[in-house]
Amino acid sequence: MVKQETRGKLKQLQGQGKELVGVLTGDSELELEGDRQQTEGEIDESLGKARRKVGEFIDKTAKKIKG
Repeated sequence: MVKQETRGKLKQLQGQGKELVGVLTGDSELELEGDRQQTEGEIDESLGKARRKVGEFIDKTAKKIKG
C-alpha cells in the first residue's frame, strides 16, 4: 500500500547513500550493503504498488456489484 511504497522508496534512497559512501571510501562491504538495501526497497515498493492495485480493483468491482 502507500506506506509500503513509501518505505520502499526510503530504503532505496538510504541504500544509494550507503553505496555511494562505500564507493567513495573504498568500503566494499558498505557498498554491497547499500546495493542490497536498494534491492529490498525496490521489492517493498513493488509489493506496495501491487497491494494497492489489488485493493483498487476490489473496490471498483464491489462498487459495480452494488450497482
